[in-house]
This record gives sequence, C-alpha cells and structure tokens, in this order.
Amino acid sequence: MLFLPLSLKVFEDIRSPRILITGAEGQLGSELADSLAGEYEVIAVDKKDFDISKFKAVNSFIMDTRPNGIIHSAAFTDVDKCEKEKEKAFKVNAIGTRNLAIAAKKVDAKFFYISTDYVFDGEKDGVYYEYDAPNPKTIYGMSKLLGENFVREQLNRFFIMRIGWLYGTNGVNFIKKMIDLAKKKKKIQVVNDQFGSPTWTFNVIEQIKKLMPTDFYGTYHATCQGSCSWFEFACEIFKNIGYVAEVKDCKSLNFKLKTKSFIPGIQKDFKLLAIESNKLKNPARRPKNSALENYMLKLQNLDIMPHWKESLASFLDTLKT
Repeated sequence: MLFLPLSLKVFEDIRSPRILITGAEGQLGSELADSLAGEYEVIAVDKKDFDISKFKAVNSFIMDTRPNGIIHSAAFTDVDKCEKEKEKAFKVNAIGTRNLAIAAKKVDAKFFYISTDYVFDGEKDGVYYEYDAPNPKTIYGMSKLLGENFVREQLNRFFIMRIGWLYGTNGVNFIKKMIDLAKKKKKIQVVNDQFGSPTWTFNVIEQIKKLMPTDFYGTYHATCQGSCSWFEFACEIFKNIGYVAEVKDCKSLNFKLKTKSFIPGIQKDFKLLAIESNKLKNPARRPKNSALENYMLKLQNLDIMPHWKESLASFLDTLKT
C-alpha cells in the first residue's frame, strides 16, 4: 500500500520525503504508516509484498522505489516459536536485516532498525544502558543482535532502537490479553518475577520522529520511563479501567468493579494471582530484568518518553472514544 504526502516536510539532508516501512501489518509498523502518512510519502510493505530474507527481492524493490529513509520494523517476534524455528528466526531477523541494510546503502537511505530488550540476558540488577554488553539467551535475542551487527557493518547512517514490552492499538499485546481474561476468568495468573518498561507504540513513533531529521546516528534505548513486573503492570491496567483492589495477601488481589467501565463485557470481580516464571514452562527463557535506560537520548536532550504509568493511562483513554 502506498500513502501519498500531505505536506513536503523533509529530512534535512535528503531530497524528498519518501519513507519505506517494513512490517506494515505489525503492531508498530501499522501505526507508523498511519502516523507518518501525513508528513511523508510512505511506502508500507509486509511479507506479502516481498520476502526480506531473499536479497534479490529486497534489492529489486529498493532500487525501484529508492526510499530516502527505511524504518525496519518487520521481525519474527514469537520468542517461543523462534526456539523451535531457529532457521526462520535467523533468516528473517538477521539475514533479512542485512539484506535491507545493503540495499539501503546503495540508495543512501537513512536506516532505522527496531531491536529489542532481549539482546540482554536479564541478569543485571538495575537498568540496562546502551554501553552494557549484550548477552542474549534466546534464539530471538540472538537473531535480533546479529541483525544489529549487520546494520553496523553495512551502514554509517543508522539508528538502532531497542524497545520492549510494547503495546498499542493494533496487534496482540499484554493489555489486550488482560482485558480479554477479565471478561471470562475468575482467576488470572500473572508472573511477578520479570521486570521491564511497558511502552506505548505512540511514544516510540514520536521518538522516531524526533530522531528522523537528525544526523545523531547510533544505538538507542527507547522505552517509557520506570519499570515494573508483569503483575504490577496488570494491576495498573485494571485500576485504570475501573477496578479497585482488595489485598488478600502479598501474591493475591481481589479486584472489584467500582463503577461502570468503558470496557464492555468485563466481569464485576475476579482474583489476580502472582506466580513465578518457572510455573509457565515456556520454551524460551524470559529475561528476569529487561528494563532499559534511555541514556543516549537523555545525554543529547532528545528523550521524550513519558513514565509508563502516564503513558498507560493515556493509551487506555483512547479506548474510551
């Protein structure tokens, strides 16, 4: 699909505002395409348009369209399936990224690569900085890190943006899962020993827009401020949609709906239970701590990411209209 420009805002150092977005049917890519369409000529593509793991297909498309900027958000993101489909993970997340980077170099396009908190092992006490050494423990994390390395090897005009715990209007995410469970389960189990920074797609897009006209290339962390456990995240979601919590013990909360909610079909009450990660038996190991510090953005006064609680409240407000 092709979006034509409504204005002629351009990068400071390029001739025309043509932006290619990969993964345009994904959670972030779809919102990127909609958001940028009012300012740029957007070429939004997904796997149905061409296979990024095939260099000839990538090269041909880039040579034909000659974008001035590429935002690469396409990825094989199912971390459990990546463990079972290792070859696909590396073909899509690593080779696909390399192919796009090579083609980007040929047309001298700025390149945004959307990476992940999974490049870290999750064992650090405290937040991860851009200067911390990656040490992925999953196939997904390894394949995304290799994608980062290919970008650095091929290009000098790139932005690597590491994000995590993403949610938005489109696609599958934790908030939608919690709301769905609140409609049908009397007991909801959520892990309380994994920590990260819940981040709204809207905020990531605004941060990309902030960096886009600059030449401040490099690797950036771009998540909302602060961190929490998945259990704490779930508690905050339910409070924002109209529930009050009655503490039963340190690992169990009774939630009751205090007023009519803007979410149709949710139950009047249910129990939220905190559990440990090892109870879930997932194929892929989840990082215990994947909270990222936007250190490089802050050093340059470029960080516009709000606190995760503020961002969550703003996102849930959009569901009321």
